[in-house]
Amino acid sequence: MKSHRFAIHSLGISLALALSTPAFAGNSLVPGGAPVAVAKSTLTVTPATEWNRLGARPGRNAETWTLDGDTLNDLTFYGGIADGQPIVREVSKKARPLPRFSGTMLLNDLPALFEQTYRVALDTPLMEIGRVEPTRFAGRPGVRFGYRFTRPDENVERMGEGYAAIVDGKLYMATFEAPAIHYFASGIDAARAVATSAVLP
Repeated sequence: MKSHRFAIHSLGISLALALSTPAFAGNSLVPGGAPVAVAKSTLTVTPATEWNRLGARPGRNAETWTLDGDTLNDLTFYGGIADGQPIVREVSKKARPLPRFSGTMLLNDLPALFEQTYRVALDTPLMEIGRVEPTRFAGRPGVRFGYRFTRPDENVERMGEGYAAIVDGKLYMATFEAPAIHYFASGIDAARAVATSAVLP
């Protein structure tokens, strides 16, 4: 019960900060109803409602959107990650090198790549992949997976859902994550609608 109260208290602090802190330079509004290219790639999605695109990118071929603030939920797109590249920016290439995507990977290898990336990038052992199932993403055969993790600097369990496909030897992926308390359930339908609208030429 004590940890539950602490998690709610932490979310309250995060919400207060999100409401009182000015938007970072470079953040922009993504209007609903029109296709938009994401992650410096040919991958396009059509959101039904407005999202906020964050100016800070997690990687060279990645970008993040949010509904309520990046501490409360985020939808991240990875566009055309090439063979031999990590999916996010290196934290410490010598001390903690990130795993690399390989164009020869199978679809079922992608959730494990994502898990290993988060374990290294966040420096947390509290990351696990849940259900993995086949799906279609961007009109191609793909994989959908659930996951849970905790950032080392907070006591809030976060839930996530990812969609991924390999097209012409490159990785395309979309992931949504938010605190397990309230924010994941409140945002997942909007995130799924965006993910299922994904198109590649």
